[in-house]
Amino acid sequence: MRVLHAVTLHSPSHAFGGPVRVALNLAKGLRERGHEAGLLALGEGFPDPWPTSVEGVPAKLYPARRILPLGFSGMTSPALLASAGRLVRDADVVHVHLARDLVTLPVALAALRAGKPLVLQTHGMVDPSRRLLAKVLDAVAVRRLLRGADAVLYLTPHEREGLDAVVGAPLARAVRLVNGTPAQDERPAPAGPPRILYSARLQARKRPVDFVDAAPAVLAAHPDAEFVVAGPDEGELAAVRARITELGLTSRFTVPGALSTAEVLTELGRAHVYVLPSVDEPFPMSVLEALSVGVPSVVTHSNGLARDIAGAGAGRAVAPGPAGVAEAVLALLEPQANATASRAARELAAESFSMDAVLDTLLGVYGRITR
Repeated sequence: MRVLHAVTLHSPSHAFGGPVRVALNLAKGLRERGHEAGLLALGEGFPDPWPTSVEGVPAKLYPARRILPLGFSGMTSPALLASAGRLVRDADVVHVHLARDLVTLPVALAALRAGKPLVLQTHGMVDPSRRLLAKVLDAVAVRRLLRGADAVLYLTPHEREGLDAVVGAPLARAVRLVNGTPAQDERPAPAGPPRILYSARLQARKRPVDFVDAAPAVLAAHPDAEFVVAGPDEGELAAVRARITELGLTSRFTVPGALSTAEVLTELGRAHVYVLPSVDEPFPMSVLEALSVGVPSVVTHSNGLARDIAGAGAGRAVAPGPAGVAEAVLALLEPQANATASRAARELAAESFSMDAVLDTLLGVYGRITR
C-alpha cells in the first residue's frame, strides 16, 4: 500500500513539533510492515543538499515561503501546491495531518478532488475558534474536508467534541487513534545531582516560565539540582532567559535550544523527572517519549495524558502553575517514588501507547476505506 503523509513543516529544529513526530513514527512503522510510506512537507533550515529522506522515510520537502505574517499558517510553497495533484494520485491512501494552513488544506482538497481515500488527523489543531481567519478557512475548506474525508482521527473525547462543533454536526467517520511511541531502551538508574528536564517548544501555552519559577522550591530541598529548558523558540525564550537571570539561577539552568531526536533521547536518559507545564495540551509526544524510557513525568490536569499518568502512577498531574509543578517534582525526586514511577512509566508506554497497537488500528482504517 502506498501511503502519503502530508504535514505542514519539517525542519532541523523540529519547530512544528508533535505532528511531524507522529507522521514520521507512523510512516516508519508502516514501512517496517512492508508498506510504501512517504512524507510530504515544507522544509526550512536545511543546508544544501536538502534531504530526500527523514529517519529512513522518503521525503519530498519544498522550500517554505512565508507569504502572510501568521506563523505556520502563513507558510506555503507554490512548487508543492503545483505538485499536490500528481502526488496524491500516486498514493493509495492520502493521510493529512490537518491544520488551518496553506499546505495541508490544499493537499487534502487535492485528494478529495481526485477521489483518493483520505484520512485526516488533526492533533488538536482544528478546534472551534473565533478568529476571523479560522472562520474563513472553515467556511471555504475545513468543514468540506471533515465531512468528505473517509476517516477523521482524533486523540481525545474533547478533541472529538471540538471537531463536531466545527462541522456543526457529529462526524460520521471519526475514529479514535492515540499517539504511539516506538519502544526505547530503558534509561539507566539516574545518578548524580537531580536533573529536571523540559523539552518542548518555547511557546506561551506550554508555559516554560512556570518551569523556571518552580526551580527555587526544588533547589531549597536539593541545592545541587540541575534544570534543562530545551526546544525551539516560539516567543518565550527571552522570557525564560530573563526569569532565570532575575532569580539568580544561571548556574543551575542549561538552555540548549532545539535538540535532534537523538539529543532528546540522550537528555531523557540523564533526567530524573520530565516536566511539561502546558495547559490544554492534547496528547504530547514529548511526554510519551519520556514515559517510554522510564522518566516520571509531571503534567497539568488539562493535559490529554494526565489521567493515564496519574492512574498508572507514572508521574503526577497538577494544577497549572509553578507551585504544583515544584511539589510534584519534589515528590518524584524521592528515590523510591522515582523508581516506582519509572517502572510504571515504562509499563504505561508499552501497554497503552505502543506503535504496534496504533498501527493495528490505523491499518484497519486504511483497509476499510480502500475496500
